[in-house]
Amino acid sequence: MNYSMIRYILSSVICFVGIFLLLPAATAGIYQEKEGFLYLITGLACMLIGFWGRRRKPKSSVFYSKEGFAAVALSWIILSLIGALPMYLTGEFPSYIDALFETISGFTTTGSSILSDVEKLSRGTAFWRCFTHWIGGMGVLVFIMAVMPLSDSSSMHLMRAESPGPAVGKLVPKVKTTAMILYGIYVVFTVIEIIALLIAGMPLFDSMTLTFGTVGTGGFGLLNSSIASYSTAVQIIITVFMIICSINFTVYYMFLIKRPKEALMCEEMRYYLLIVFGSALLIAFNIRASFASFGKAFQQAIFQVASVISTTGFATADFNLWPEFSRMILVLLMFVGACAGSTGGGFKVSRLIIMVKSVRNEIMSVTHPRSVQKVHMDGRRIPDNVVKTVLCYLAGYVVILIVSVLLISLDNFDMTTNFTAVMATFNNVGPGLNRVGPTGNFGGFSVLSKLVLMFDMLVGRLELYPMLVIFAPGLWRIYPHRPVGKVSEILINNKESLLCLYAIMCLE
Repeated sequence: MNYSMIRYILSSVICFVGIFLLLPAATAGIYQEKEGFLYLITGLACMLIGFWGRRRKPKSSVFYSKEGFAAVALSWIILSLIGALPMYLTGEFPSYIDALFETISGFTTTGSSILSDVEKLSRGTAFWRCFTHWIGGMGVLVFIMAVMPLSDSSSMHLMRAESPGPAVGKLVPKVKTTAMILYGIYVVFTVIEIIALLIAGMPLFDSMTLTFGTVGTGGFGLLNSSIASYSTAVQIIITVFMIICSINFTVYYMFLIKRPKEALMCEEMRYYLLIVFGSALLIAFNIRASFASFGKAFQQAIFQVASVISTTGFATADFNLWPEFSRMILVLLMFVGACAGSTGGGFKVSRLIIMVKSVRNEIMSVTHPRSVQKVHMDGRRIPDNVVKTVLCYLAGYVVILIVSVLLISLDNFDMTTNFTAVMATFNNVGPGLNRVGPTGNFGGFSVLSKLVLMFDMLVGRLELYPMLVIFAPGLWRIYPHRPVGKVSEILINNKESLLCLYAIMCLE
């Protein structure tokens, strides 16, 4: 384990959190709020600690998957612990656990809240609460990779650990350039939505904060009614951007490099849009009687569908009151989630496609025993190890889901509340049903249940393995130090090639 490299990365995270905290401090200063001083002090302290931790660069840059998983998991934990501190110190949250729950919900783009009245928050806290969505949407370490000089191999391990999806690839040969492209697209979408909301008549502060929650697929709003009090034009704009930002960003890169045919051939995107519009139509027909026209019913239906499947968590209606058929569709969409390589959470459409095709291949192998069945997506064969990873992910997903539901059931809430609370946090959706529905909150849960749900949010955002790896018994074992020189690094980085060469020599 390269502890010095992990220390360097964590120090960088703390430093950047300090820089980010200056934004709510400035916002509070503009509105002449005393809470801004707490954000300023916390931010400056983080910057000092971060720069102090970065003063010595690691002697060795050798960096493997275990360091990448550990660094990502610890970064998100530290990020949340620090981000919750000024929110608690303002006195706007009843306890540090509640502030931590809100912060983790923000950074993981979950959008679940313990607050019953969000309109009482100061402008500085409201800004920071929504800005955490924007930071966590693309990933704080992806941002660091875009601005920090890290080796390409080290960066790839970090990207694999933090980026959503069954398989993570590079858009271009260099990981740093890939990170810069992703954040460039992310910033462009942010600016476009802010401008669109301003044109629709929304104030600048509201436009910025709601955009953070939309492009980051978070869901924190400024009003107790979420998005219901805004105009239809605003709701339509937010619907469009929820769908856009939950599609794999590789699609947009293909358009940028003038390869639209490849972009449109993306199988995951086509299935995703089919699920979105198909679900919206089914719900619209089911709730038609509650609205003046089918058009209005469809507009409300597609907003809730886009919000749930993109794991954003905004609401324009209390779908707790909808028919059981519509509610069931929304619960299933919580499981499906967005596309891989997007800012959305959930199980991911690509994993669902791989699983369905794997089942189909198993059926075909029974009817045609001599045939060779392989899983294909976008005209390319999916490696067997990726298929295996998806199945293992499902197994881990189910186990964590069951254990979490059992633990929070100690609070004696109804089954629908318990199950959808875990589904909403584990899949980073935000609202569930019954007590945790669009008009409810998570404030009634015990400290134990909140800790379980916070763990679920982190596990869901980081796709299980990074958070589970840090609990592995042998991960933190200290081995005798061996200095790694340039020759050793070459040997380590090319161990697979050397093993192959040795095997050939033995055969000869």
